[in-house]
Amino acid sequence: MAVKRSTPSYVLTLPLKVEQNQLHHLEKRFETARRLYNACLREAEKRLRVMRESKACQRARKLPASTPAERKARAAAFHSLNQRFKFEEYALHDFVKPMQRTFKHLIDSQAAQKLATRAFDAVRKVQFGKAKKISFKRFGEMHSVEGKQNTAGIRYKEGMVHWLGLSMTVRLKEGDAYAHLALKDRVKYCRLLRRWIKGQIRYYVQLVLEGTPPVKYNRNGQKGRPGKGKIGIDIGTQTIAIVSNAKASLLELAPSVINVQKDIQLVQRAMDRSRRAMNPGKYNSDGTIKKTREKWVFSKRYHQLKIRYRELSRVNASRRRQDHCRLANELIEQGDQFFIETMSFRALQKRAKETAKNSSGRFKSKKRFGRSLARKAPALFVSILELKLKAISLEVQYIHTAKVKASQYNHETGQLIKKKLSDRWNVIEGERIQRDLYSAFLIKHVTDTLDQIDRPACIADYSLFKQLHDREIERIQTTACTPIPSFGF
Repeated sequence: MAVKRSTPSYVLTLPLKVEQNQLHHLEKRFETARRLYNACLREAEKRLRVMRESKACQRARKLPASTPAERKARAAAFHSLNQRFKFEEYALHDFVKPMQRTFKHLIDSQAAQKLATRAFDAVRKVQFGKAKKISFKRFGEMHSVEGKQNTAGIRYKEGMVHWLGLSMTVRLKEGDAYAHLALKDRVKYCRLLRRWIKGQIRYYVQLVLEGTPPVKYNRNGQKGRPGKGKIGIDIGTQTIAIVSNAKASLLELAPSVINVQKDIQLVQRAMDRSRRAMNPGKYNSDGTIKKTREKWVFSKRYHQLKIRYRELSRVNASRRRQDHCRLANELIEQGDQFFIETMSFRALQKRAKETAKNSSGRFKSKKRFGRSLARKAPALFVSILELKLKAISLEVQYIHTAKVKASQYNHETGQLIKKKLSDRWNVIEGERIQRDLYSAFLIKHVTDTLDQIDRPACIADYSLFKQLHDREIERIQTTACTPIPSFGF
């Protein structure tokens, strides 16, 4: 059987001009897609549960997996179980087929198959421990429907999106050179998006195009070109330190993102008061929710607050992604070799397990960096940088954090010195050096094996780094913006 080869692709998102009489049809189709997705999710969960409870699965779990042959035999046993209990992607396609035929005037077969695939992937994450539980989509939570190819179902042709009798015009600006260049590539398939913007539902089309994204030009008509040289990046929960051959930078991640946590808390508290006032019979005397089948009643004020909550989150997400993309473009212009520490941001989000006390005898908070990570999203920046580098045939190189220990190393003595998280300055050659910038300098000078620091190279380049470091510290101290506390000022 011939193996189907995948080609590189990228996404172009364009707004749709939807007529008033088409809005009702789209809402009905997205709601039908939600119900089909939930039905597939429930069926896939049921098949996984039945398979796990079988004795054959329990025997397969006990199979050894120490050698390649044993691992191969174990994988074959689980593959046989998946076939026996029909816990497969294409088996779920067969399950959704009769439901799709019932609603064939609302959902095409390719869109239904993609919904079944999404449900199967969600349950697979639970199977392999990548997720704790599955989440069914509530009313109004289905935000995307996509096809499988541009010849049937949802398809784009000559500035129009066609879907089962609906024809919607794509809003394309004449001056958008990037979009016009992108549309010259072949469209693999289309995805319809449903978004809430300022309290209104807007529809977009995402065209999945074949190839690599076109080169963007700046206002002067010049395209951004990747620089030459190594770049060391020390990324934290809220800050990022960057050291290249020509510049040292200590920046706040996503500076345009405002801290709306207090506003969100006020809105959530107002929503809770409104919900309790409209549904007094749904709560116990101690304030907990009763387990009844009685429907919830929401006031107009509650819906207005919900719209405000959604808008606050949307604006912050848009600002965050825009800042990350801008910073990634600036980094690409400074060098072509990028070194970053291997870090698990998901582990930093979790609460501390051990209960400890401080020097005064009070219990320490178990909270860690969940709120700052949610606001600044450093992992999102790394993924954006990886995608942009992949488009120009470059990649991020991850150093071995536990072996390199950039935060403890001193290139002057070659020794490792443990420091507290609150110690933001190092003393090198009798002078104070900002800790994050120095870590980025060390990360830049790792060996080819990515597991140790090249000390002779650090000694040779330290004088240049010291000049760049002092220039950056002076910029931070003279800037009008107040630096965040982790800078050490």
